[in-house]
Amino acid sequence: MKNLQLIGLFLVVAGSFLPLVHIPIVGNWNYWKVDNTLAMAVWGFSLLTLIFILIDKSKFVKIMAFLMILLFVFTIVAIKLKSLDYFSFLPFKSWQSTFAGIVKLSWGWFIEFLGVTLILIALRKNRIEPQRHKDLH
Repeated sequence: MKNLQLIGLFLVVAGSFLPLVHIPIVGNWNYWKVDNTLAMAVWGFSLLTLIFILIDKSKFVKIMAFLMILLFVFTIVAIKLKSLDYFSFLPFKSWQSTFAGIVKLSWGWFIEFLGVTLILIALRKNRIEPQRHKDLH
């Protein structure tokens, strides 16, 4: 199941280069354009996850996967709040909400969450398979 975990990890790293936010006129932004610190955190978590996968520490891989999910959710919330704050100069709340609504999340998030989900699925399968082998002997 390490292969599935590594594929999931590859998707997470590749997802950091895919479009995550679409801003009209400006274009698509990936993790590196959204915030360098958050992008480095994703890569740091990914590096630690790779190390834990290679030394077969599934408990730590699971912790890192959940930390990445929290980081992704934090980033999405931060993007939405920042877009509201960016248009705070407008006089009416309805205008602020309307203009903040033009900042859209893009398809790269699907790849990010798919990668972490694959890691967690592989961990679950890894936990189930050894029990089957014990039953056969």
